[in-house]
Amino acid sequence: MTAALMASDGSYDPVISKLITSLKETENLSDEQDLGFLQNLLQSKELNALVNVHSKVAKINKDDRIAPLLSSSMQVLMEVLELLAPRCHISPLCKEIFHLLQTPHLQSILLAHDAIAQKDFYPHLPDIPVEVDEDEETIKIVQLVKSNEPLGATIKTDEETGKIIIARIMHGGAADRSGLIHVGDEVIEVNNINVEGKTPSDVLSILQNSEGTITFKLVPSDGKLDQRESKVRVRAYFNYEPEGDPYIPCKEAGLEFQRGDILHIVSQDDSYWWQARKEGEKTTRAGLIPSRALQERRILHERTQKESNGEVKKGSCTSICSTPPGSPNPNNPCRGPKTKKIMYDTAENDDFDREMIATYEEVAKLYPRPGVFRPIVLIGAPGVGRNELKRRLVARDPEKYKSPVPYTTRPMRPGEVAGREYLFVTREKMEADIESGKFIEHGEYKGHFYGTAADSVKTIVNAGCVCVLAPHYQALKSLRTAQLKPYIIHIRPPSFEELKKTRTKARARSTFDENNSRGFTDEEFNDMIKSDDRINFLYGHFCDDEIENGDLTEAFEKLVTLANKCESEPLWAPAAWVQ
Repeated sequence: MTAALMASDGSYDPVISKLITSLKETENLSDEQDLGFLQNLLQSKELNALVNVHSKVAKINKDDRIAPLLSSSMQVLMEVLELLAPRCHISPLCKEIFHLLQTPHLQSILLAHDAIAQKDFYPHLPDIPVEVDEDEETIKIVQLVKSNEPLGATIKTDEETGKIIIARIMHGGAADRSGLIHVGDEVIEVNNINVEGKTPSDVLSILQNSEGTITFKLVPSDGKLDQRESKVRVRAYFNYEPEGDPYIPCKEAGLEFQRGDILHIVSQDDSYWWQARKEGEKTTRAGLIPSRALQERRILHERTQKESNGEVKKGSCTSICSTPPGSPNPNNPCRGPKTKKIMYDTAENDDFDREMIATYEEVAKLYPRPGVFRPIVLIGAPGVGRNELKRRLVARDPEKYKSPVPYTTRPMRPGEVAGREYLFVTREKMEADIESGKFIEHGEYKGHFYGTAADSVKTIVNAGCVCVLAPHYQALKSLRTAQLKPYIIHIRPPSFEELKKTRTKARARSTFDENNSRGFTDEEFNDMIKSDDRINFLYGHFCDDEIENGDLTEAFEKLVTLANKCESEPLWAPAAWVQ
């Protein structure tokens, strides 16, 4: 059997033949017994059979017909979709390919291909056992070259044994790339300094004072934990600075981020500290961030402390002023439609929103679909100008951008046309529809109801148009759904000085006094800014982008840019929206 694996002419493998010739020509070997042993080993049929098998396997591995060209075809598909998306309205061929690449069957085939291509089907021999006495521990010595980059590992004291062990290996760090240090390894020495009886802080001081090569003497753990990366992406809903966190295991290993950043969570093995990278950054090293459970616990603790100190009071405001949907007023060039006052019970709603704990939200890329547009939702403080921005966007292309016609129970006025300014219904009908949840927002003013129906939004979307809304911010609870997939933009006021300057220059009229045409007062400007801060605190993390409405022309140009971006580019959205 083994002889059959040798060359057909009975000759040895060329490499082995060369080694045999070299041994015969060697005169430096003082021990003829060793020389004879090596010659017999190299000439043995068993060794030649093994070499022959290795050569055949290596040849198969190089065969392009068997080895996969790449193992990330799904990622390539996503990149191709990003390139095709902005060209779909230009080229019918691009549009056809764009739709084809999104079909479930094709994507399933590519996912199956990648799953197989990433597997290693070659057998792996077990590690060679180290022959030691039963009472003697296996020791491994690992050397790493110290650089400006952190080693990428954290240590802790084992609660039972008191020994220093490796607690965490950071993905992409020096320790991870070495492949020699694993979670659970016991640290015996660092640079020939015994760490028995020392604390993790003592060991950290040794590492900080070391230069050049760092030598670890370790007792290997019983098993190696899987370091496979997860593919979870989340949007952060809070700011985080590791330097100011007294509880992080290692400040140098922390990852700083801002609210709105997209984070790639590579490991959730630790229930308190996740490992993550910022999406799009080229660095391969992950950093520590608080887990969702840890951050929620912190927020609840902070709220409890503030409430016990009397810093947080229940909402005493029982009503706020806002604009009924669709109120027209072309005479105000900056502020938009004249404001009607609608009563909203915010005491209950804001208390509910305060209980919403904003930490992370899992997200995925949502690709645009030709002919199906996401609604554009503008939220902001009363008087900030979101209705005027909505009016200008609709006027820019009335066939493309449309706003739903609101409902009301008030009588029709002279000059009004049913279905143009409002949809007029009876009070009984509207109360029944409100009770059944058909309105995304509703309110009452002077004994009459006003509201925007969810079906009105769906009708515009189904007609292939872009639905533009400027609702009260509490309507986000009804709008932010997987069915509508809105693109939410926060319209924000500039600073007090800029706000006063721009509104005075534009001769803007106050939207808070319907019986008296006048400019805004300083108190109204301050109320606008305070209201915006509250909206940002309660709902800012739900917004996809924001526009500062100082100069109206510049703000509108940015709105148009964002509207085009929403139609042509894949954007991050809640993972539940991406099927």
